Amino acid sequence: MSDSAKYWNLWQISPSHPSGYRSQPLSIAHAYFEQQFDRSCEDTLLQSALLSQFRESLDVLDRAQAGLCLRCSVSDPILKACKKLENLFGGDRSFTYRDLLPFVLNDDGKRLILLDDDGKTQVVISRSGEACRIAFKTFAVEILRTFKANALNRMSLNNWAYLQTKQNAELRAYLSEFGFQNLSDWALLNRAKLKQLAQLSDRDRAMVEAFHAVYRRDRRSQRATAGSCPDPSMQQLEEMQKQLPLAITPQQVFIALKQIAVQLRQYDIWSYREPLEIKDADSNEYVTRTDLPSSAIDETEIEQQEFLEFLREQLQRVLTQAIEQEIHSMIVNLENSKRYAPFAKKFIPGLQFYYGQSLSLKEIAPLLEMTSWDQARRILNPGELLSRVRSSTLQNLLDVVLKKAEQQGLTQNPPESNYLRSLVEQIEAYADAEVFQAAVEEIRAGKHRSMTSVYAKQILSYIAGRSSQSELKSLQPSSST
Repeated sequence: MSDSAKYWNLWQISPSHPSGYRSQPLSIAHAYFEQQFDRSCEDTLLQSALLSQFRESLDVLDRAQAGLCLRCSVSDPILKACKKLENLFGGDRSFTYRDLLPFVLNDDGKRLILLDDDGKTQVVISRSGEACRIAFKTFAVEILRTFKANALNRMSLNNWAYLQTKQNAELRAYLSEFGFQNLSDWALLNRAKLKQLAQLSDRDRAMVEAFHAVYRRDRRSQRATAGSCPDPSMQQLEEMQKQLPLAITPQQVFIALKQIAVQLRQYDIWSYREPLEIKDADSNEYVTRTDLPSSAIDETEIEQQEFLEFLREQLQRVLTQAIEQEIHSMIVNLENSKRYAPFAKKFIPGLQFYYGQSLSLKEIAPLLEMTSWDQARRILNPGELLSRVRSSTLQNLLDVVLKKAEQQGLTQNPPESNYLRSLVEQIEAYADAEVFQAAVEEIRAGKHRSMTSVYAKQILSYIAGRSSQSELKSLQPSSST
């Protein structure tokens, strides 16, 4: 397929095809492209022109046909993202990319779709040329809707399509059924790849290899290919300990593995560096490379530490911004709702009860004069708020890291797709480990929960800065409650 042909060939699901998908040429998109553009034009110019017509053309049909060409072009990175997710998490064949396609590759190309005047609502163009709103949202059109061509990070449309596919809510909900939403330390260790192990010291690498030999074997024998990875048993730890040429107890093996998991979450987030050790042919052991200057190890450690400090600072900053932005957005949504507008002013007090006093939604409902737990859930919806804050935080943190990487010459602009994908995966793992995994576990805890996570503290810090104590005191439950 030529480069320009991607604008009129749409990847579609095809259950009868051996691969589960096929490329379908669209005559409307082909005719429009040939009429409007020269195939020899640079792809960036073609894409920019199509986006401009899709969003700004005064002719409805012109906008819809330009959008159809763009929908064809993003179907390729959508397909590739699904295959990448299978490579990352589907090694045990609990699922394949074919299971993921229906969530995101849901464009049949049979309808001309554009965005309404609000820039948010998808509408379909009928044969008579009338625009009709539709309830079903085509994911490819959502990608075009959310793409910001003039954003500071100047991410390409292909990269944006890949990122949005990976963050698709329905797809992530499906993956969470297999335990891939928030990897535990043991799941992270169990799935460690050779490239990750290469970043570890000789001792830590041996620890992980012993873990794999015992833990992976037992997981396979028990056919526990999906779901969460439990803590290793004492018997497993003792077996690992016996495989290690170290004077170490099973309890120390447990602690050491937890520490290695922290390294794996944060490993080499900038770029893949050459190993500092090589294998000596005579001794068959790993030794420090002699071609490095004596200060090389210290310089690398300092560089890594400086970056981690930068990353922690930026994560805190973008998390604070995301919380403020998403809380404001949810309040505005309530204010604009005919049904729930009276409860908009109770959203902040509700969060105070939930995170400040660890009250359940059932307990909060009567305090805020709500009729039931279900109504409190629909209004406060702490899970939805957390999901929105996480998505916003990850996107903003990625923008910051990409900008710094570009400044230091670690990537080009726009970044290569492989570099971007690796960076996205590592930033997600880092932010989840530092903030969001604990926040999710708090919400799931039910009764007797303890809201002590970084996320909960940041929510309360925002509330303290926004609301006076007197406003909240009037809504405090009495001692007899």
